[in-house]
Amino acid sequence: MEECHIRATDLACRRGDRLLFAGLSLALGPGEALQLAGANGIGKSSLMRILAGLARPYSGEVERQGALALLDERPALDEHQPLGKALNFWRGIDGGEALGIERLGLEALLDVPVRYLSTGQRKRAALARLLGQRTPIWLLDEPLNGLDTHAVALVETLVAEHLSAGGIAVIASHQTFALPALTRLALAEHAA
Repeated sequence: MEECHIRATDLACRRGDRLLFAGLSLALGPGEALQLAGANGIGKSSLMRILAGLARPYSGEVERQGALALLDERPALDEHQPLGKALNFWRGIDGGEALGIERLGLEALLDVPVRYLSTGQRKRAALARLLGQRTPIWLLDEPLNGLDTHAVALVETLVAEHLSAGGIAVIASHQTFALPALTRLALAEHAA
């Protein structure tokens, strides 16, 4: 896996007239994972978008080395295409192979249009895309939502394997995430 790190220094995030958080710093290197914790509306998803480079911080800076992938509530799969075709589209762009189809229990769904998939099936499809991207930095925003117990355990295993291979994971989740040596950052401590 390519060398990777992600650092944020003295970040502040503002949405409209509201300052969500300030003075937030973090640093992660290969094999490290961080769970962002806090109530709804505190800024977990906003922080993920800042770390991904999709939003600018109100102040502070982010430094990244290594490609990253963001998994959030938008699976970026064409609703009108069968799942297999939707995943193949991204496989062509990402230049990789379809990974995890069988492991994620998707093989029987490849002919089903994405719009007919359940919430959990969509989440597993998004995870298949994430695996196919082969990026060292994973930003996972509520990755366990809509998943049954078996799928939750599988996601935890996939993240543990990613970390063992030298990857980084930042996880925003209300649910307990079972990972050894997972560091926790409570956003309430940085609320403005």
